[in-house]
Amino acid sequence: MSIAATCAAVARRALPRTLRARLIAGLLVLLAATCTGVGVATTTALERFLVARLDQQLVDAGGRYAASLEHRSDIRPDGGSDTRAQATGTFGARLAGGRVTRCGVVDGDADDLRGGNADDTVALTARDRATLAALPVDGRARTVRLSALQPYRMRAVPGQDGDVLVTGLPLEPVEQTVHRQAAIEAVVFCVALVAAGSAGAVWVRLSLRPLRRVADTAQRVSELPLASGRVALSERAPDADPRTEVGRVGAALNRMLGHVEDSLGQRHAVEERLRAFAADASHELRTPVATVRGHAELALRHPGPVPADISHALERIQSESQRMGAIVEDLLLLARLDAGRPLARDQVDLTLLAVDCAADARAAGPGRRWRLELPEEPVTVVGDEHRLRQVVGNLLANARAHTPEGTTVTLRIDPPALPDGTVVLTAADDGPGLPPGLGDAVFDRFVRGDRARSRTTGSTGLGLAIVRAVVTAHGGSVAVESRPGRTAFRVLLPRGPHRPEPCGLTPGSEPMAAAESHPNG
Repeated sequence: MSIAATCAAVARRALPRTLRARLIAGLLVLLAATCTGVGVATTTALERFLVARLDQQLVDAGGRYAASLEHRSDIRPDGGSDTRAQATGTFGARLAGGRVTRCGVVDGDADDLRGGNADDTVALTARDRATLAALPVDGRARTVRLSALQPYRMRAVPGQDGDVLVTGLPLEPVEQTVHRQAAIEAVVFCVALVAAGSAGAVWVRLSLRPLRRVADTAQRVSELPLASGRVALSERAPDADPRTEVGRVGAALNRMLGHVEDSLGQRHAVEERLRAFAADASHELRTPVATVRGHAELALRHPGPVPADISHALERIQSESQRMGAIVEDLLLLARLDAGRPLARDQVDLTLLAVDCAADARAAGPGRRWRLELPEEPVTVVGDEHRLRQVVGNLLANARAHTPEGTTVTLRIDPPALPDGTVVLTAADDGPGLPPGLGDAVFDRFVRGDRARSRTTGSTGLGLAIVRAVVTAHGGSVAVESRPGRTAFRVLLPRGPHRPEPCGLTPGSEPMAAAESHPNG
């Protein structure tokens, strides 16, 4: 990453993220810029004013002090220079022929104030003499810096006998006044920034309260379970005044929530109709399917000779009626689970249940290696034993039906080690794995990995859908991880009772046959 990109990333991270922080930061930046501009303008104006007044003092002083340095006998009988009416620190120098002949500074001691000698000469370097000699003789004041003195404002004027008289006044008082003014302004502006920031934070917080209420409404709506079931979407933004920006946002949010509520209501009505249809159709189909199967079995038991083609047709009718019966039973179970019927709430020994299911799977699929990995102590959960047995049976039947012979299938139960006491049950195999891109879609209804939807395995495409529905009704979850050489279905079940949303079958409902499921459904 380049230096510019790094600096830009650091700047983005340093910027405030919330709208309130940005508004307050923007207010402080604008106020600081304003204060800085005012401070620079006032300080510059004051400095210019004081320098102009200092220049006027130079004009008033004329070249008397510089002239007195050379013509002492003409002005003072004692040979001293005339310092009366001269400000302390006044600099004077006389130049003749481009060379400095005399120079001095009024030091303001008691003798000077009584008219005594003030011939306080200044040691000038060659560079200082060159600087004084280079001053234009036009009477305009300029800032000059000499090595032996502080910065001075100096002006050069022609003398009476062709010489040049240079007079200067120190800039130190002006600089001190300007610095004092800048310090006072800095203190005042800092206090103003703190006060304005505090008041601005309160004002912005009060001004953003309507927006915060709209955000709180959106947050509460986002936490509602909208995936399925009847949804009571009664939340609305309290601020919907179209005359304000926040009010327009609130009104738009309320309209959107109204549309969402209508859509969810229509969806729920459609789901209810579909569930009712599936339950009614499954219930009504059970009797005719059983009748067809019974007649086919009766015809096959006919003692007389039956033509081979008729016998084959009867066998196909019996096989397909059994398959249809399994589909009807699975659909009826899913319809009842979707309808929200409560499950039985008993203590279920998962270890014993796993042993029984593994024994059944070993008898049904002797060509595979079946392994059990169980803890030493029994693991129990609260739930419906019949439905949990159906979950384990479907997972093992899924592995048996859709892996080649010689595959190792492992059923594992981990002791409850998670903080919430969740029990983990895993059914894994070293088969070919799921088709790429299928993922969690294997738990959808009538989903298969074989695009031709082959019936050779006897799959209904509902086995894993039943697994997810039953596990969800128990308050747990199920997930799958698959790659070539390993497929693992991981079921998480809470140990305690789960009653957030009753779902499943009423206790004592008649058992239904567990259908073998394709690994993709």
